[in-house]
Amino acid sequence: MTELPSVRGAEVGRRIGVGLMYGLWRPRVLGAWKVPADGPAILAVNHSHNIDGPMVMGVAPRPTHFLIKKEAFIGPLDPFLTRIGQLKVDRATTDRTAITRALGVLEHGGVLGIFPEGTRGEGDFASLRAGLAYFAVRSGAPIVPVAVLGSSERPGRLVKALPPLRSRVDVVFGDPFEAGDGSGRRTRTALDEATERIQKQLTEHLENARRLTGR
Repeated sequence: MTELPSVRGAEVGRRIGVGLMYGLWRPRVLGAWKVPADGPAILAVNHSHNIDGPMVMGVAPRPTHFLIKKEAFIGPLDPFLTRIGQLKVDRATTDRTAITRALGVLEHGGVLGIFPEGTRGEGDFASLRAGLAYFAVRSGAPIVPVAVLGSSERPGRLVKALPPLRSRVDVVFGDPFEAGDGSGRRTRTALDEATERIQKQLTEHLENARRLTGR
């Protein structure tokens, strides 16, 4: 039987994350009350900075288990990320262990965090992978869109993957929505249709978040 990630560990990670994020940047959190208070939920987060995961982990109202690329589990980070309930995933293959553990989180009423774009990029939800649709349709868990909007890049900065220290970072949670069409179908066509619905919802949320924050 596949071991589930630790909920207690994820809560420890949440407390560490909130301390670090408020210590290094100035988070402004909007709409956190929209995250369901209990039951399974999937946080779908745009990804443009390396701090997006720790930021959402810290400011989310519930402990969150993020699917994180295995390349991040290096040196002392490996046991640390595992202890705080995060999920290692091999993006180069169909990682059945990661899939089983992620579904287990949702089946036990937990919160799963996903970067649906698959990797750090423009953070505009332009290219979604099918993984998010699969988890949402398979589990029936609602998706909560999350937009992380950091400061714009400054020319000549050495660490371009991070927003400037002490700059404001907005985290905007959106309204939960269902990805499936209610039929329960899990065919390739159904997942493709769900991915289209998800992309539309996430893009709309990002546009609303930008208008709301002026970013």
